[in-house]
Amino acid sequence: MNNAMKSKLNLLVATCALLTSLTQAQSESVFDSPLTLAPADAAAAGGGGAGDDPKTNAADLAKTLANPIGALISVPFQNNFDFGGGPAGDGFQYKLNLQPVVPFSLTEDWLLISRTILPFVYQEKIVGTSSQAGLADTLQSFFLSPVKPTSGGWIWGAGPALLLPTATDDLLGAEKWGAGPTAVVLKQQNGWTYGALVNHIWSFAGESSRADVSATYLQPFVSFTTKKATTFTLNTESTYDWQGHQWTVPLNFMVQQLVKIGKQPIALAVGARYYADKPADGPEWGLRFAVIFLFPK
Repeated sequence: MNNAMKSKLNLLVATCALLTSLTQAQSESVFDSPLTLAPADAAAAGGGGAGDDPKTNAADLAKTLANPIGALISVPFQNNFDFGGGPAGDGFQYKLNLQPVVPFSLTEDWLLISRTILPFVYQEKIVGTSSQAGLADTLQSFFLSPVKPTSGGWIWGAGPALLLPTATDDLLGAEKWGAGPTAVVLKQQNGWTYGALVNHIWSFAGESSRADVSATYLQPFVSFTTKKATTFTLNTESTYDWQGHQWTVPLNFMVQQLVKIGKQPIALAVGARYYADKPADGPEWGLRFAVIFLFPK
């Protein structure tokens, strides 16, 4: 590992330690006043009104955040660090994903949830010995979802996913327009959230000299939220490239703590991942930390 990579790793470790200390210090005391949002399933879980118990409200908000299509405006800044990629195995990539989730009420019974992933990427020695920095391609998804879970307690949403060629460097994007279906299904009970999100993208326009896009994304997930609003999550964010017949399978473990800075609820998350399967020049392992701004109704 070269000195630049060591410096980045040391900085990340220090940042993760700072975030962990902050969440531990605040987990007992930051919710001295109640939050204004009580998820629809709070009563079923035995909770009372929005102002009954600040810690219960914090846990309910954390559980709502564990739902990818929850009725909650959230703006995550997700920082990803991947190591060991590139042709020589010494490449490094940093990716900042801006991932706003915004629900819209269509009727009393239906929601439309907008979910955007806009990446900024810096990488070195991933393509030869060169480095690149800039925006990558954007993924925009829309989910039509019922306001209330099904009679069995399942929550679901489905709609279109769009690939937008927003990359500012041709080595950071596919230079293709794409579209396809996306869906999510999950269940929440006794602090647990489990389910899966899936989409498939086919390219239909763009630079003719570039390879077509045909990719399936699978994200099964399971998480547990404690009464102190700490969430432990295990998932995969797997992609199958039908053009190259290749899986990329990162296994992620995350710890997330809900805190409150002033009147603003924020979730802080740290974690690590291991690539169980990948292309020959894919990364070996990675780290992640995220800051998520929440805007309860």
